[in-house]
Amino acid sequence: MSDDVVKRTQETAKKLFSAGMKMDPPYLMWREFDKDLANDFSKFITGNLYSRTVLTLPERQMVACAMLAALRATGELKLHVNAALNVGCDPKKLAEIFFQVATYAGMPAVNEALEIYRDVLKERGEWPLK
Repeated sequence: MSDDVVKRTQETAKKLFSAGMKMDPPYLMWREFDKDLANDFSKFITGNLYSRTVLTLPERQMVACAMLAALRATGELKLHVNAALNVGCDPKKLAEIFFQVATYAGMPAVNEALEIYRDVLKERGEWPLK
C-alpha cells in the first residue's frame, strides 16, 4: 500500500475516533489475531472507503448508524455514534435516523439504538439533548 493510503487512514481515523470514545476500537482486537490483516482492513475501510469524497464523513456516519441500528449491531453502533458526533453530525438528526429505523427493523431496534445513543451522549457529557 502506498504512503498516501497510510496517511489517509491515519487522518480519517483521527477525525472519526480521536474524541469521546469510551471503548477500544475493533482494530485493536483485530491486531491481537492478525496484525497484517488488521492493517489491511484498516487501510481499506478508513483509508480507502471512508476517505472518499462522494459522501461526506457525516453522511457516511449517518448511513453507518442507520444500518447498524437496523442490524442491531450494538457494539459497532456505539463506536459509530461516537464517530458521527466527532465529525459533526447533528445530534437531533441522529435521533431522527434511529426513529426512521422503525419502518424497516421494528421498535426493538429503535429502542436499542436510542439506548446506545443516550449512553454515548452521557459518556460525552452531552445528555440531555438540547
